[in-house]
Amino acid sequence: MHLPGTVRPLLTRFSRLLSLIGIPLGLVGGFLAVVNPLYFAVAFVAIAVTVCFFTNFEITVITMLVFRSTLDIFSGLPAAFALGLDVLILAHITILFLTKQKIHIDKFWLIFAGWILAQGLWPVLTAVGGLGLGREYLGESIREWIRIFSWVLVYLAINQFKGRIHPERVITGLFLALILPLFVATLQLVFPAHALPTFLQAASDSVFESGSRINSTLGHPNTFVSFLILFIGLTYWKIRQGKNSLAWGALLLIEVFFLVSTKALVGFPMLFVLFFIMIIPQFRLRNLLGAVFVFVLLIALFASTEFGRERFATVLDTPLLNPNLTVNRAILLSWFDTNSFNWRLAQWTFLIEEWKQAPLLGYGLGLASYLGPIRAYAHNDYVRVLVEGGVIGILLFLIFHTLQFIHLGRLYFSSLDASKKQFCLCLIAIFCSFLVGMITENIWTHTAFFFYWWTLFSMANWDWSETDPNASHSV
Repeated sequence: MHLPGTVRPLLTRFSRLLSLIGIPLGLVGGFLAVVNPLYFAVAFVAIAVTVCFFTNFEITVITMLVFRSTLDIFSGLPAAFALGLDVLILAHITILFLTKQKIHIDKFWLIFAGWILAQGLWPVLTAVGGLGLGREYLGESIREWIRIFSWVLVYLAINQFKGRIHPERVITGLFLALILPLFVATLQLVFPAHALPTFLQAASDSVFESGSRINSTLGHPNTFVSFLILFIGLTYWKIRQGKNSLAWGALLLIEVFFLVSTKALVGFPMLFVLFFIMIIPQFRLRNLLGAVFVFVLLIALFASTEFGRERFATVLDTPLLNPNLTVNRAILLSWFDTNSFNWRLAQWTFLIEEWKQAPLLGYGLGLASYLGPIRAYAHNDYVRVLVEGGVIGILLFLIFHTLQFIHLGRLYFSSLDASKKQFCLCLIAIFCSFLVGMITENIWTHTAFFFYWWTLFSMANWDWSETDPNASHSV
């Protein structure tokens, strides 16, 4: 990296400053090591990451994103990670500004930042008691706003890679995020729960879920599903490029295998939407029949298990497919049976009734789980946004996602680079699949997924011919 002459003295002074504070940091570190070795380890990692962040920004950011997929099984770490990453990115951008270096910002980032800024209205209203719930929920609302604020900062940080690292190298580096989750998922499949540490044991969701479902390092089977859907899309994009197709094909089979092993029904429609959109440009009857065959095969594989048959039976015993079952009766039965679909119907009904009491602005960010008699996540992100943000919130949400779709579509049709064009189609497919997943799941709470989503989304707007993928910068 070649630095302007005016920047070198600043960096020199910064290095001297680090040297001056090295001694007190060492003393503090020694004290922490005596008091609690865990505190020392956390402090050591934080200092090391901070130093690396300012000396090798690109590699450090990618490394942090790679390890983000392993944090959800540790309580408190995801929030600390997001907060720490926010501070580091803001510090880096501040240094770029003070040293008069170029800060890369695109038009969609301005839209994204504007939407995030608009979301800040709800914590403010919660603070002044202007919403349906009281000020005692302000901490939860602020926590939710910081969570989504970290996404816009990740978008901004990745944008600073422009012209320095080719996007294909960044994407290839992100595949390292699969290693530990797939390894832990394998352990959960091979070993009984009691043979694993508590934090690695497969998830069990009260009366609805079997403990045999795997969640890997993502905290919940459905979170693992959205994570796999994203990487299945990227893997298929890699296969379409024609390089190392056999290896990428093997990885695709592994990813789909683990997707089925989560035993999450939502994974099937998401997977179908993903592949259907990705094969549209090369649409042939043979391709369609092949995709349908594979999809039916996966469903048959899932239905061959006792758990799968039970899940399909619960789908049949819903008002949608059982004309003898009314909505009111399904809601009543949801208190006594183990049908998670009827439970969802009841939850949506209760939350919509709550929304009617505060229709315009709702109850505040991240507060849907404090409403209604069930007091749980909405299991429908559209209902969640309606309840938390009211009519204004859901309109902003739908407009923001519509703009995402338009932006990706414009990039797809305007791209002359074949690899980038296929990548944009891949993002459109992933985007549509998680919109489908939002109908019955809490996709909006899948923080790790959105870290990777906004990383990829940021690079879609680059000119992929600016940097040679074989350049010296590597990941």
